[in-house]
Amino acid sequence: MTNIFTPPTDGDAEASDDSVASPVDVQPEPPRTGLSPGARAFFDWVVVVGVALLVAILVRTFLLAHFIVEGESMNSTLSPGDRVFVNKMSYRLHDPNRGDVVVLHEITGVSERDLIKRVIALPGEEIEMENCVIRINGQLLQEPYLDPTFVTPGRCGQGIAATVVPEDHVYVMGDNRPGSHDSRALGTIPFDDLVGRAFVVFWPKPDWQWL
Repeated sequence: MTNIFTPPTDGDAEASDDSVASPVDVQPEPPRTGLSPGARAFFDWVVVVGVALLVAILVRTFLLAHFIVEGESMNSTLSPGDRVFVNKMSYRLHDPNRGDVVVLHEITGVSERDLIKRVIALPGEEIEMENCVIRINGQLLQEPYLDPTFVTPGRCGQGIAATVVPEDHVYVMGDNRPGSHDSRALGTIPFDDLVGRAFVVFWPKPDWQWL
């Protein structure tokens, strides 16, 4: 018996072609971080809070601080309980100016506290006060910030004998002259003891004002 060879038909050829696997595009899996979405969100918040705290510490240390006024030595410009912002960079950029409201360190023995006063006389100037009248280098000092409720003629506390302010020092006083512990007792204040310039009362709201 003779074997007969039959060539493949077109249909067979197509079947043969279909049987060959076609290449398939395989998408790579995203890298695994090991953290769930919730953990990643928590980590992000920790970073944000940490950065915010760092910025706040740097600002408070080098740029800005707030102080609460205690006592009545600055009445009626400042009242007890007023909160003020203090620019700690001011006197790194320029010298104090007359009329500035400043926070300063008072060191007595081992104790230290912060005081808030007004700059009255500058380095090299001669200051004197008699009968509540202050003269700088012999010229009458105008002080519109004084409240006659607290400062009246003959009621200003200790007078000031003619005193020349040394270099890199200022002479400070409270606006409530009879009730202020200031340069009349402390002497002139070195620049290095100035924390900074108080520039605004921000609380309580009714007392808000630029200084």
